[in-house]
Amino acid sequence: MSVIIEMPKLSDTMSVGTVVKWHKNVGDTVANGDTLAEIETDKATMELENFEDGVLLKILVEEGEEAPIGSPLAFVGEEGEEVDAPKPQKELSSTVSENEPSSVSDSVSESTGDESKIAATPTGEAISADDFPESPKEPIEEVSASTDNRIRISPLAKKIATEKNLDLSKIKGTGPSGRIVKKDILGAEIANDKVESSPTERTQAKISEKVTSEGHSLKNGLLESKVVPLSGMRSVIAKRLTESKTTIPHFYLQREINIKPLLETRVALNENAERHSKLTATDFNKISVNDLILKACAESIKWHPEINTSWGDSEIIFHDTVDIAFGVAVDGGLLTPVIRNASTLSLIDISGEAKNLISLARGKKLSPESMSGSTFTVTNLGMYNIDFFSGIINPPNAAILSVGSSIKKPVIDDSGKIIVGQTLTLGLSCDHRLVDGAVGASFLNSLANNLENPACMLV
Repeated sequence: MSVIIEMPKLSDTMSVGTVVKWHKNVGDTVANGDTLAEIETDKATMELENFEDGVLLKILVEEGEEAPIGSPLAFVGEEGEEVDAPKPQKELSSTVSENEPSSVSDSVSESTGDESKIAATPTGEAISADDFPESPKEPIEEVSASTDNRIRISPLAKKIATEKNLDLSKIKGTGPSGRIVKKDILGAEIANDKVESSPTERTQAKISEKVTSEGHSLKNGLLESKVVPLSGMRSVIAKRLTESKTTIPHFYLQREINIKPLLETRVALNENAERHSKLTATDFNKISVNDLILKACAESIKWHPEINTSWGDSEIIFHDTVDIAFGVAVDGGLLTPVIRNASTLSLIDISGEAKNLISLARGKKLSPESMSGSTFTVTNLGMYNIDFFSGIINPPNAAILSVGSSIKKPVIDDSGKIIVGQTLTLGLSCDHRLVDGAVGASFLNSLANNLENPACMLV
């Protein structure tokens, strides 16, 4: 008896998911626990786990296509077993006359249920994102030059094709049952642009460009003309950050600190931990600068409760735990996993939790729950040699800390002499509805003191 693999709900705000990649092919033997596919949600790309032993009999949603929650993605069953597609459902269709290509009249027709449940184009990255917009289920339309020759096409693809004046009869569909989808139209448009260029233009372009052994043009580098569908992650990033900048009154503070004591403390801690690991044959957990900054933030925030707040409809919400989110760069965007109850954790615990969350994020195994519910965020671009920047607040946080790189520069010591020092600039972006300038400055001073005097936060 075959089992339907459905699109799971991987986050509270998810309405549709995109199949990024199938790890199994039709006919492959699959077991409980195997990864069948990678699914892109509104927050991240996650693995789709198989729970049935058997053979992958049929794939209904191809790579790059969307499907609503609960809609069938594939069938798993016994080898040789025949499967029935979901029951037909009503869907829209339209016919275009050969003499009137721009005139489209909609009518109702029958189609297979798996097609009617699949949204043909991506609707839409932030990370601790909350409100992912509802994505309508896109029907399939049939366009024909005559009543006997129908072309299966999604409404969005048809709309783009009409705007671009493309000949649908010359476009091959890659969707289910040969349906033409958005990516087919965009590919045809690019190919059409290349064909329309004159032989002279193509010859001149070929002569003017020297191609390297990697196949890239020396003239244009890695630049190329293409259209990339908007990913769910990037769509949510755009929505959330636009909302943050347009609805939250930001103000910015910065403080340059002496980072040398912190770096010396880090070296001493790691050398001591390495010696202990050799004596006890245990794993050596190396402390990073970012671990120390996270620890300093956790210790500082608990003495400045206004920093640990959120804006409500008619109230200010004070949180009794410090849950710190931090940025992790991944392909296609940024994720912000959360360290829970950070103010109660030791430096070793914070370091271990951070490394585990980073590993999960880069392995596409980070759960949506691990990226939500933060009360403060740290974003660090020091490893990219960025001296200073101001972050955009991650709602519903009241503030975000930006960390730049450490720089060697001339400084004046306590005796008035000019010496070689090492500094780092911290930036604090605050929601002025929740945090006043004096409160933000007080917190930043406490944080600077903890980082310049690491012993204060390690006791």
